[in-house]
Amino acid sequence: MTAVLALLLAGRTLHGPLPSALDLARIQFGFTISFHIIFPAITIGLASFLAVLEACWLRTHNALYRDLYHFWSKIFAVNFGMGVVSGLVMAYQFGTNWSAFSDFAGSITGPLLAYEVLTAFFLEAGFLGVMLFGWRRVGPHLHFASTVLVALGTLVSATWILASNSWMQTPQGHAIVDGRVVPVDWFAVIFNPSFPYRLAHMGIAAFVATALFVAASGAWHLLRGNDNAAIRKMFSMSLWMLLAAAPLQAFVGDLHGLNTLEHQPAKLAAIEGHWDNHGTDGTPLILFGMPDMANEETRYRIEVPHLGSLLLTHTFDGAVPALKDFAPEDRPNAAVVFWSFRLMVGLGLLMIALAVTALWLRRGDRLWDSRPFLRCALWMGPAGIVALLAGWYTTEIGRQPWTVYGLLRTADAVSAHGPAELSVTLLAFVLVYCVVFGSGIVYMMRLIRVGPVLREGEHPVQGGPGRPRTPMRPLSAAERRNTDRDLEQGG
Repeated sequence: MTAVLALLLAGRTLHGPLPSALDLARIQFGFTISFHIIFPAITIGLASFLAVLEACWLRTHNALYRDLYHFWSKIFAVNFGMGVVSGLVMAYQFGTNWSAFSDFAGSITGPLLAYEVLTAFFLEAGFLGVMLFGWRRVGPHLHFASTVLVALGTLVSATWILASNSWMQTPQGHAIVDGRVVPVDWFAVIFNPSFPYRLAHMGIAAFVATALFVAASGAWHLLRGNDNAAIRKMFSMSLWMLLAAAPLQAFVGDLHGLNTLEHQPAKLAAIEGHWDNHGTDGTPLILFGMPDMANEETRYRIEVPHLGSLLLTHTFDGAVPALKDFAPEDRPNAAVVFWSFRLMVGLGLLMIALAVTALWLRRGDRLWDSRPFLRCALWMGPAGIVALLAGWYTTEIGRQPWTVYGLLRTADAVSAHGPAELSVTLLAFVLVYCVVFGSGIVYMMRLIRVGPVLREGEHPVQGGPGRPRTPMRPLSAAERRNTDRDLEQGG
């Protein structure tokens, strides 16, 4: 949001001193998708986390897993609701702001989004109520099956969305008839060249972001002295997940980069900040620098000789595409892509370091008592979301100036609106999103601040006088829990 407002106030745009309709449409879509992508990512991770917690409860009958399930299910419910609401806006924008794109590619993107609704959304909607409100109302195995199916639904949803977006990055299996895309091979459309890598990269990113989210909540409680078995359990489980997922993400990211080298070389050149080929001398890896689009150079660069060739071609002197290999109108904004990629990679390295440090601290049972480490875990809480957004910006801005890579330019995909209409709707989106989703995020933070309620699953659904009662609405949980805690402490 800050970047959007700064761009508007400074009057610096892609096409002139004042924002054009195309600029405003791109900013509006970028703003809304930046909000939206946060919630599905956490939903994917939390749904799987809940399935693991319930499986552990059924297998061991350890009450800690049950208590953690009830705690995180309420946070999941709020997050899921915000994800659904913000996702509806994205679908409408295809018709309102990007009607030329819908007219050109709707025969492919439309069915893929419909498949998501018919499979993932119906699966989630069908079992979400049982998952959230069926505890003690249905059998334990049916309830567990509902949790697993909701978790599966979130992954299926991501699969269809990534299939659609990946086709826009590396389109396959189509023909162009009368100026419109027509599918001729649905298998090739769905399983396009970048789809497997992008699906794996995004899925792991969701698990990493959720692990850091859960770890930060546990660290916050431990730093405040709220040290109990449930807090320790969720803190430990999240760090084990981070240890498994963060290095795997680095490996998948390398494979994704090689795929980008083959199918989107201009994007890779912008990521690397390379303007000229180095012949047989090998390509250096530019660690830091300032890409200058006007002068076609990366200034103040700090580079490691031959490392770019080694990472990207797995040879010491392999050639890597350079930005000058492409016409100026076909180049993405190298300055943005260069730094968003490095932000993602830098945070990824910090995540691996955090997970390895946690493994080392487990020796001697120091994981819960090292306040410097707990502070680092707390500060790293938003890192997964920031890295996910940085990676998404790298992918989407790196695709420019194309909406469908090599087939449809972004300038030709926008609807015929003027700057005035788009300025009003953009301002409305900023205000409404900040109020609605800001309130939801604040409420989730309140739930996290309260923490897990021990023995919650033992409470009857309908309590009598003087007996506890499990709330049927997630939004009633925070106040009730504060009251219970006050009573327990003699307040």
